Amino acid sequence: MSEPYSLNHLVLHCRAGFEKECAAEISECAAMVGISGYAKAKPGDGYMVYVCHQHNGALQAMERIAFDQLIFVRQWFASVSLQEQLPVEDRVGALVMVADGLATRFSDISVEHPDTNEGKALSKLCRKISHPLRASLAKKGLLKASAKSRLQLLFLDGQRAFVGVAREANQSPWPMGIPRLKMPRQAPSRATLKLDEAILWFLRDDRQQELMKAGTLAVDLGAAPGGWTWQLVQRGLYVDAVDNGPMDKDLMDTGMVAHVRGDAYTYQPKGNVSWLVCDIADKPARTADMVARWATKGWCKRAIFNLKLPMKQRYTAVQSCRTLIEEAIQQSGLKAELRFKQLYHDREEVTGFLAVSD
Repeated sequence: MSEPYSLNHLVLHCRAGFEKECAAEISECAAMVGISGYAKAKPGDGYMVYVCHQHNGALQAMERIAFDQLIFVRQWFASVSLQEQLPVEDRVGALVMVADGLATRFSDISVEHPDTNEGKALSKLCRKISHPLRASLAKKGLLKASAKSRLQLLFLDGQRAFVGVAREANQSPWPMGIPRLKMPRQAPSRATLKLDEAILWFLRDDRQQELMKAGTLAVDLGAAPGGWTWQLVQRGLYVDAVDNGPMDKDLMDTGMVAHVRGDAYTYQPKGNVSWLVCDIADKPARTADMVARWATKGWCKRAIFNLKLPMKQRYTAVQSCRTLIEEAIQQSGLKAELRFKQLYHDREEVTGFLAVSD
């Protein structure tokens, strides 16, 4: 085995246009865990790189930072420096040499590209390389089913790629951090996919059955025409749908939805509910304040909500909303889990999840 490389480039997928927010977040998180370095981000790339000063600094960062707590990062891995001028006649051979220098075994491989129009043009190349690369790695003894690391590649074009390691226990479960969800034909709007993805992300494994119990009551603020309500009904929840706009007729015909015409921000439930969900285009601080009020007054135990972000200072806006909710929770003497994520189906927004402890 050749001399190991230094994994000091932390490569991060993000939504195109949010590279600056991703860079600000990872720079802050790295500093908090003692990893020094600098961010390299270009608007529209769909990814950015945090170059660590320490030997294997990117690997250390992934061991000290919980991926689930990151907001703007879709996927990440610790890489060697950018591999340039990969020989077109034998890209696989060159990549195997780099993989051999990483001094570890891999459970599998993931060959990816940025989630941009330019990046998607590389999808055919990524598929073409995956099979022979996996076969060559297996022949060289670099694949082992019980290994805890995955070989991760990010192609920037036909001759340039980042090559590195991802820890399967501390990354997104989906390639490029993108779940493959199908738009249900019966759903009233495409916004339904946002809540579907949010439930998958925040309530993984058995938490869905534990926390989203059929037969309980939820409130959907700003519900019309019912994309989010539809997801709740599919899971067996009854829903008070609050909105002055019209609800989908088929959804109302289920008998599981009560349409409440009124202002979402001033609405008060008649009793405590299991879930509050909210997807309203308004100032993020107003939504955060409303969620904090529902939680501290005991009106709901859990909430999934979207924060529509401003054009500038978007990372700062999210952190301000986090502080607003956390301070309200603490002042009320409660304990709660609060997380945010910019999901694949989000646009100029992030999704929040709040669960008050029993």
